[in-house]
Amino acid sequence: MSKIKILLIEDNRLLREGIAAFLMKSGNFDVVAKSEDGDAILHLKSLKTPPEIVLLDLGLEKVDSLKLMAIIKEELPATKIIAMDILPDHVDIVEFVKAGGSGFILKNAPVEDYVKTIQAVNKGQKVLPPPMIKSLFTQIVEAAIESGRGINQDSFQLTSREREVIGLITEGLGNKEIAQTLNIATYTVKSHVHNILEKLDLSTRLQIATFARKEGFE
Repeated sequence: MSKIKILLIEDNRLLREGIAAFLMKSGNFDVVAKSEDGDAILHLKSLKTPPEIVLLDLGLEKVDSLKLMAIIKEELPATKIIAMDILPDHVDIVEFVKAGGSGFILKNAPVEDYVKTIQAVNKGQKVLPPPMIKSLFTQIVEAAIESGRGINQDSFQLTSREREVIGLITEGLGNKEIAQTLNIATYTVKSHVHNILEKLDLSTRLQIATFARKEGFE
């Protein structure tokens, strides 16, 4: 059985080398090229045979991942693209799907999930993030928002930085815009959003914005 050829685009060197190593070790894949940003196009053109799969970091710092994806799709329409991210941004995922993406995987997923996702996408299946199941507490919070009943903000123990991020989310800013505004890395913003979702027991950025507006977060 021939190995699935993969182009890996990830700007974090440690992650890039680590992902490539465990994929090669699995015996099912051949990572034919690795790139940290837009140089991926040069790698594509240098390959004798195109890869079946492109693993694309959805949060590249130097280039717009979705624009890069459009170029790849134009150069290699038969190649399937799987996005990788730490914390999926709902808007980014929607745009990724609209742009013709075939799959999505969390960067911190176990090796088995990477293997299954790549193999499934290579067979023509679509693999996207599973829908988030609302917890009972989330439903209680949403009911409180709808009824206008206030909730004690002190109970959430949010840091000042997390409150800043909430304010910018409420203004409609995406992760990259928040990173630029606060002069921090996009990865750091994603970590803050992840912590906020956990502390508020919410599932989406839209819920954060709705909650913040109703509760008057500053």
